[in-house]
Parts: sequence; structure tokens; C-alpha cells
Amino acid sequence: MTSVNAAFGEVAAERRIASAPLSHVSVELGHLYMEDVEAGPERLREQFRRVAPWARTVRSMWQERVPGGRARVSTCFLVDDYFSRSSSPAELVPMILGTAAEEGLSVDYLARESACAQADGVEPARLVEDRLVGDPPPGTTGSRPPVQETGWLCNGARSPGDGTVQAMGRAQRWAPPTQNAKRGHSIFVDVELWDENGPGRTWSCPFLAAVWQLLRLGMLRSDGRVPLLPVPAPDAWPKGWDALPAVVQVNDQAQPFSAYTTLSVLSPRFLPVELAVRTILGQVAVDAEVLRQVAARSESEGVRLEDELVDRVSYVFC
Repeated sequence: MTSVNAAFGEVAAERRIASAPLSHVSVELGHLYMEDVEAGPERLREQFRRVAPWARTVRSMWQERVPGGRARVSTCFLVDDYFSRSSSPAELVPMILGTAAEEGLSVDYLARESACAQADGVEPARLVEDRLVGDPPPGTTGSRPPVQETGWLCNGARSPGDGTVQAMGRAQRWAPPTQNAKRGHSIFVDVELWDENGPGRTWSCPFLAAVWQLLRLGMLRSDGRVPLLPVPAPDAWPKGWDALPAVVQVNDQAQPFSAYTTLSVLSPRFLPVELAVRTILGQVAVDAEVLRQVAARSESEGVRLEDELVDRVSYVFC
């Protein structure tokens, strides 16, 4: 006769979710396309000249908001190396950092947009895709294909297709699209998240921008770990973008990359993209333990955060 000693426990009890260091606000100093950066120092100087007053303002606002005035403010700059690649980090990064310094700005972190799709064995875009939760219009049966199948996400009910015929019924007449949470009149948004027209999936600009916001808010986890941790700047900038770390800490004295809130200072041409980003963020189910961690830490600092994640994201369009 043998005896067996066994211990049983719930998986949830053994689950470990890493916490991320957090600033109070992450300020995005630039989110430029490759052609903007390659246009030279004058184009960058114009961008940083517009950004500088707002960066000073947000720092001052948070110093007043945080008890004791010790606000943690970090800055970042995103380079689009996903949709177009030319030149090299060795040429462009020193120009970005030098031009920012000339306008009195310090870039704490520099990131590659392609890292929002895949980097360091992690696919942040897939992490977000897995957490998309549809927002079906009231009164519907959920018959519309899920976003994971179509690659499209919207904030309400689409117009029925012309000439649609239901079984044993008449052709369905045209009807306008409607927004779920409308105030008076609808502002209907339908966002393409990706396409598969090429050899593989190509993520859309709004979807990668939504991933970028979630990374800055410290809301993503991969097997419980924080993905894409910043690494110190290399001794020499590489010649290829793939050789550049996903997120580089440029300033040794920088506050944490992720933050309770984000502010992005952008050109007005990004307005349609950021409307789509906010639509996406409204349908991402963040891990409840991550939300709990952030809420507990902010409360312990006397900082009240908005309940909705999308309301922690703010912009200046100038």
C-alpha cells in the first residue's frame, strides 16, 4: 500500500502579474513619419518649437496636482519605422536628440513604432487583439462577425448593405449608421485594424497607435510580465532599425517610461487617427489585476485617476 501526498491550489491564486514603474504623466514630444524626420533639422525644430510650451505647461500642472509638487514626468519620441524605412538610426537619432535639446527639450525615451507590432519575442499588437471586446449595438443578437475575424471595429451599428435580403423576407432598406453612446446625434467610427493583402498581416496606423498608448499607460502584460522594458542607449547608434532596441532610455535620470496618464502633442493631421485610437481603447479589456495595481498605487499617492482608460489619454493638436 502506498500513500500519495498532493497539494491543490487554484491557478488564479498562483498567478503573478508584474507591476510596472509609473510616472504621473508620459509626454509624447513627437510622433513623426519617416519622411518628416528625414526632412531635416528645420522640420524637427519646428515640431519641438511648438511642443516646448505645452511640455512646460503639463509639467507645471502636475507639480500643482501632486502632493508636495514632486511630479514624475517622462518624455518620449516615436519614430515610424513600420510603414517606411530609410536612412538609419545612426543618422537620425542624434539629429532628433540634438534638435530637441536646442529647443530646451529633453527626450527621455525613444521608441520604434514597429516594436508595437513585434519586438524581443513579444507581439504587443497580438496582446491587444486578444483583449478586444466588441461593443454590440443595443437590441442586436451578436450575429455580426467578431472583430478578430473581420479586422474591423466600430462604435455602433453599421448601415445595412444595399439590397440585403433576409430569408423569406424583403430587401432591407438603407438605414443610417448609429453610435452606441451618442449624445444627440451620432458620430459613427469604423476602424480598420489590419489587412492581409501582403505576405503577412499589416497592422493599421490607428491600431499600432492604440498599442503605443497602452504601453505608455503600463497596461500590457505578456505571461504576467511587462513587455518591451526600456534599455539603456547603446554606445553607438546602429545602422539598421531592427538593431535598435524597442524602447531606448536616452536620459539616465529619466522618470519611468509608463505613466498613470499620457499627453501627446501632435499635428492636427493626426486627429482622424487619434479618434480611431480612442474608439479602439474603449473596447480593450485590460487585465483586472493590472487595473487594480495602478488604482491602488495612484490612490496611495493622492492622485485620482479617471475610471475609463481612454479618459487618461489626452492631446494637444497644434
